Amino acid sequence: MAAPAYPAWVTRWVSGQWRNKKRPPTLRPPRTLALADKVANRREQSTEATCITEMSVMMACWKQNDFNDAPCAEEIRTFYDCVAKAEKERRNQSEDILSPRGNLPSSKVNKLLKRFPQITRYV
Repeated sequence: MAAPAYPAWVTRWVSGQWRNKKRPPTLRPPRTLALADKVANRREQSTEATCITEMSVMMACWKQNDFNDAPCAEEIRTFYDCVAKAEKERRNQSEDILSPRGNLPSSKVNKLLKRFPQITRYV
């Protein structure tokens, strides 16, 4: 009785010859490899809080003076100056393109991706 004739690839696969070729397997992605037209909106992680020391000095002064504003005017003014300075720095920083870690925020990435969309089909 004659042995059944299998295709050549079956005999190579069964015998393990396909493992000897030392090449990586062919990868076939399920979708085309292209960037999406938008990224997820993620909030930037806020940095450390500002003016903590000034606020704690102001609250300690309030506690010592039974929450009266008159004796603590200097501390209150210092705290408000610090808040104004921090707000000004935050506004200037928001005008910058890169975040503190060196990445683009997601809103700016979405704007760039809208300006330069991916070509999904050929004309």
